[in-house]
Amino acid sequence: MSNAHKKDQKVWLITGASSGFGKSLAEAVIANGDIAVVTARRLDRLQAIARGHEDRVLPLAVDVTAAAARDKAVADTLARFGRIDVLANVAGRGVAGACEEFSLEQLREQMELNFFAAAEMTRAVLPQMRKQGSGNILTVSSIAGLVAMNAAGPYCAAKFAIEGWTESLAIEARPLGIHVTLVEPGAFRTEFAGDVNMRPVQSIEAYRPMVEPFETYLDTSAGKQMGDPDKAARRMLEVVASAAPPVRLMLGRDAYSIWDATIAKRQEDLNSWRERGEDTAFDDAEVVEIQL
Repeated sequence: MSNAHKKDQKVWLITGASSGFGKSLAEAVIANGDIAVVTARRLDRLQAIARGHEDRVLPLAVDVTAAAARDKAVADTLARFGRIDVLANVAGRGVAGACEEFSLEQLREQMELNFFAAAEMTRAVLPQMRKQGSGNILTVSSIAGLVAMNAAGPYCAAKFAIEGWTESLAIEARPLGIHVTLVEPGAFRTEFAGDVNMRPVQSIEAYRPMVEPFETYLDTSAGKQMGDPDKAARRMLEVVASAAPPVRLMLGRDAYSIWDATIAKRQEDLNSWRERGEDTAFDDAEVVEIQL
């Protein structure tokens, strides 16, 4: 197939495009006139998104936790369209349960999807973006990638991990013409609050007072969250169009509110032991700041 396309058209590779943020982003990209390679496990949903735009929308059934599937998605994108301007790592899954209740297998599954899959998909497109000397990478994290929450420990752990890895990449990739942005939503009206969340293999009664309020919140908020995923998608398009995109795009007043409160508590906690924490050097040591 021809990989010819208009100069002002960007080629997007979007994971998790069959629902939620991924679907809203895919639809926004298509409406914007760009080219979209939409991936998820369910091909039928992707084909519905592509219908009527088959000349510039390529649906691919992809399990992002499988290395061969990731590599094939990148290869198929390049074979069809010749370049990748934007990678949007959207695929992910939440949890609901206490840290101790999840099995090691479940912890690994969370890290595999929410950290390794996004990191490895990013590494798969970086050689092409380096060759181009340009590109945008959007990785959807969460406010839970910055703020630890009860009943969401494995999810927070994976999102904290992708936050650190992605922020380091952003520093390294910027001089190469590649912009990297973490997207940190609060509560949005997606399937996230529904039954798709991973539940632990066991229930420990001692944790019920900490877990049940979160479970109740998920059950009662599903379909009623304040966040509009279509508006979130438009913000992501604006980031890609920006000459100076942010490293972090926080979405939702609720996310900003939680973050502001967390920063204040964190600073208070750190300062309560700061004098003793700083007094840990050799008496004759010279103070040398860590270079970033």
